[in-house]
Order: sequence, then C-alpha cells, then structure tokens
Amino acid sequence: MRRVHVYLETERLRLRRFTPADAGLLVELDSDPEVMRFLTGAPTPPAEIEDVVLPGILKVYAEHPGLGTFAASDAGGFVGWFGMQPTADPRAVGVGYRLLQSAWGNGYATEGTKALIAQAFTELGMERVEADTMAVNHRSRAVMRRAGLRFEKVFHVQFDDPLPGTEFGEVLYSVDRATWEAVRHG
Repeated sequence: MRRVHVYLETERLRLRRFTPADAGLLVELDSDPEVMRFLTGAPTPPAEIEDVVLPGILKVYAEHPGLGTFAASDAGGFVGWFGMQPTADPRAVGVGYRLLQSAWGNGYATEGTKALIAQAFTELGMERVEADTMAVNHRSRAVMRRAGLRFEKVFHVQFDDPLPGTEFGEVLYSVDRATWEAVRHG
C-alpha cells in the first residue's frame, strides 16, 4: 500500500498532498454546478483538470514548500480540498477551500480553515493570512468570520463573462499574526 504524506490533521479531517492519481477526485468535486456556483458558474471540464488544474497544484508544492492545495478526507473518505497559497507578499498566504455538497453544513470549512491559519502562523512563520470570495457568497463569508478572519474591504474585478452577483464585488478578509495570537491567548 502506498504511504500518503499527511500535511495536517484536525479532529475530523486529514489533509494530504494531491498526487497525479487524484484527478478523479478533482473531477468529482468540480463537476457539481452548486460547488462551482461562486467560482466559475459551471463544472470544470475533466481535460482541464488533468492538463491544467492538477499540474498547477503539483507545481505549487515544488515551488513553495509548505504551501499548496491539499486533499481533505474525513472518516468516510474524500470531502474536498483546503488550500494555502502564496501571495505577492512572501510573509502572507491566502487560504481557501472547496468541499463536496455532501460535506456542507458539518463545520468542516471552518475547522480546516482554522487549522490552516494556525499552521501559517505557528509552522510557516507568516505574518498575515487572507481569503476572498464574491460579496454575495454569504456562506463562505460566514466561514471566514468563524475562522477568525476579519472583513477588510470590497473590491471589484473585471471579468469577461461575469457571474450573477459580480456587480456587488469581491470581499477580502484577513488576520495578522498579532491579532490571531491575542485572540488565541485572550
């Protein structure tokens, strides 16, 4: 049996690196229009996952040690992914997640995001963690708040084929190390 490197574990989740053999998991996740509603608005074609998405995920592991997109599983198997990505500031990372609909409403998004924030500050020495979503994505905004991120601003991005709700903008949430430590030890 192949040994899988565990990146991070929480009470209910195990995060590991994706491998070239995991394309099917990403196809399953990205084939749900509701999962993709606030991202692209449509399922991601399998060929795009195999030729662009998965190679891009694997490239981040090589170029940014400790960062990347990690397959998340609970006791029943694959539930989605959590990501901690590089930003323009080498002292900051962006966090995010994408979960199967069957995993929604179980607190996994908050649990995994909190674990990534802790990892960023305690293990990776980051000074800032941020996340963004569409302003109309109220469920993800609630996850950001529960995970300890704080609303920072609304911003607008021009898209060639905007999704419904794009006109309300994107929102940025963040937390810095000092604030996170104060809340954690407060």
